[in-house]
Amino acid sequence: MSSPILDIHNLHKTYSNGFEALKGINLQITEGSFFGLLGPNGAGKSTLINSLVGLVKPTRGQIRIAGFDIEKNKTLALMNIGVVAQEILCDPFLSVYEMLSFQSGYYGLKNNDDWIEEILENLGLTEKIQTPCRLLSGGMKRRVMVALALVHKPPLIVLDEPTAGVDVQLRNQLWQFIEKLHQKGHTIVLTTHYLEEAQNLCSEIAIINHGEIVTAGTTDELLNAIEQNTVRFRLIRGNFPANLQSRVLRLEAQHYVLGFFNAQDLTYILNTLSANHCIVENLQTSRATLEDLFIKVTQQ
Repeated sequence: MSSPILDIHNLHKTYSNGFEALKGINLQITEGSFFGLLGPNGAGKSTLINSLVGLVKPTRGQIRIAGFDIEKNKTLALMNIGVVAQEILCDPFLSVYEMLSFQSGYYGLKNNDDWIEEILENLGLTEKIQTPCRLLSGGMKRRVMVALALVHKPPLIVLDEPTAGVDVQLRNQLWQFIEKLHQKGHTIVLTTHYLEEAQNLCSEIAIINHGEIVTAGTTDELLNAIEQNTVRFRLIRGNFPANLQSRVLRLEAQHYVLGFFNAQDLTYILNTLSANHCIVENLQTSRATLEDLFIKVTQQ
């Protein structure tokens, strides 16, 4: 079993005004995973991410990145993580290449041009290599922020709302490149308000609310755990089985809508209908979505 590349233990953060942003976060992210860290605005995501890179000092608790304690071995810990922040921060007078070259120097990297060129090509920045940042569009600046986070080839990549407000072309280009990095073994941590995006990309999910992890697990496990999967059909012959009555969520225009947990549970429902000589038509199934789960656990 792979070791955790990110290990967060009992992390607390209380600000000087008394606000408790993090309330004992425990989170382990396995090397090579594609992990979604989700939560509503104000849930504590930004405080947690800023703690990973030393911008926020936790009140107590421990963060280990690739085995390095962020407090005791900050330099080595930060060599193993790259964060694409929400804010666009770049020097308006430096060209794209100069920013990436200087960023390489900050990490003590020499002869990094081949990797810089690969990043630029994959992010559609090759034609902007000599363009000063102040002359770039908002979308191009967003691409530069991604490039800066990747310049030292970090094994752990944190994407904090990377596609917020960007066009479809950039979104597709970014995810193609990130997927390529993931296939090469990089661990990806994604925060996003596009829940469909997270459901499609992430194999594991944790949802944070009011400074606490309210649920975590594989995406399939979490979705199967809520009875939001539905099967909808019209009963055209036979009597609806009494032992399925508790599964009925609602009736819609002469159609029954039943909830089920997983494929085995759905099979049980269909077998029960068959055993009771029921004939149905217009049968449709709908799986629970991450939005269903998100709403359920953040409204509690």
